[in-house]
Amino acid sequence: DPWSSVNGTSDPDSVSFFILQGLSSLGDRPMIPFVILLLGYVIILGGNSMIIFVTLTDPKLHSPMYFFLCHLSFVDIVYTTTTIPKMLAGFLSDVSIISVPGCFLQMHFFMQLNCTGHAILTVMAYDRYVAICHPLHYTSIMTRRVQTLLIAGAWGFSTFCPLPVTTIALLRPYCGPNVVKHGWCDFSSVRRLACADTSVDNIVSLFFAALSLLIPGVLILTSYVLIGISLSRMGAGQRLKAFRTCAAHLTVVSISVTNFSPEVRIIVAVLYAALTPFLNPVIYSLRNKELQESIRRTLVRFRPATVLAS
Repeated sequence: DPWSSVNGTSDPDSVSFFILQGLSSLGDRPMIPFVILLLGYVIILGGNSMIIFVTLTDPKLHSPMYFFLCHLSFVDIVYTTTTIPKMLAGFLSDVSIISVPGCFLQMHFFMQLNCTGHAILTVMAYDRYVAICHPLHYTSIMTRRVQTLLIAGAWGFSTFCPLPVTTIALLRPYCGPNVVKHGWCDFSSVRRLACADTSVDNIVSLFFAALSLLIPGVLILTSYVLIGISLSRMGAGQRLKAFRTCAAHLTVVSISVTNFSPEVRIIVAVLYAALTPFLNPVIYSLRNKELQESIRRTLVRFRPATVLAS
């Protein structure tokens, strides 16, 4: 049956796998993007793992800000791992295939972890607001229980938002073609393959996408408006010191909310998916002296062990 060679099934009314087109449109030299993506992924894993390690092992970094940063680094690692390994494998094979359940799992976790990153950035904005606007009450407000509740709220919010979208997409029939014109199981790309009316899907996805962006966006903006009001009442020295504590977070937020042109959708989507996790450890390391010193102490601590082992 010729249809089974396309669908991966003898039933012409269903699809058992999807073919990820990925970056095949880049040309006949897949090793160049493969090496670039692999190096970027290694740096993402290494940089974020280093932040997690130093924040967990250095007593000087056991503050709420580094607690949230540790969770953000963990999210960045898992977020990129949902897509990049599959894309790398696709460069090494003629056809990149993913099962239908695997496709929808990837879709859900990609959207969830993206939303989790924004939610944690919102929590970090609130942390900066408390630190700058209520410095005398900071330790009494940002207790370990409050930190845990904030992180749990971020994960709960991000788990809820993509669930209706992926559930509706999963319930749609898919009867061919089964080529996803994207690097991973992107919702809008998979939705085009459904053999049914997807007008409800469009409304639901638009609503929850707006919800997942607007709520963190409004809360982050509110935090920084209040921070700005508080800074206006400080002296120049205090203002500069307070601004430095927010600089790294502001930079990451600015990168996260940047929108790109849809004309280069697939290429830019791949770059964007890896950009923030790639830059987060770089930005926080360059703009945070405590983190720099902790990383330096960690490297010095391991260096003698390496010399003795050799």
